[in-house]
Amino acid sequence: MAMQTNPDQQVGILRETVVALVRRDGPDLSARQLGVFLTVYLTDGPHTVRGLAAELNVSKPAITRALDRLGELDLARRKVDPMDRRSVIVQRTLKGTGFLRDLRQIMSEAEALVGDTPAEQMPAEATRRAG
Repeated sequence: MAMQTNPDQQVGILRETVVALVRRDGPDLSARQLGVFLTVYLTDGPHTVRGLAAELNVSKPAITRALDRLGELDLARRKVDPMDRRSVIVQRTLKGTGFLRDLRQIMSEAEALVGDTPAEQMPAEATRRAG
């Protein structure tokens, strides 16, 4: 049975996940880069720069910069679309699949940690709701 999480717990899970990613020896992705990465890996493709820009509601140059970084880290790669040589398709990589697997594990551990912590023991920032 899946545990139901409230918004405060979700923010706590996000915080624990980000802190774990920052502390580990691996890629350090910005929020935009992580958003592009997760969109490529968790939604059906094929993905193009234009399509990602539209889906994430950001500019094509912003997507291109994010893909540059993901490409440097071998978390995604770009390939000319053989059906339309003007278009570029974004592809997943083995290293990216491994990163997603690690991210899922980190999030599971964060969820267990936050789920086991009573709200009154969580940091004030994690339990405070915006008014």
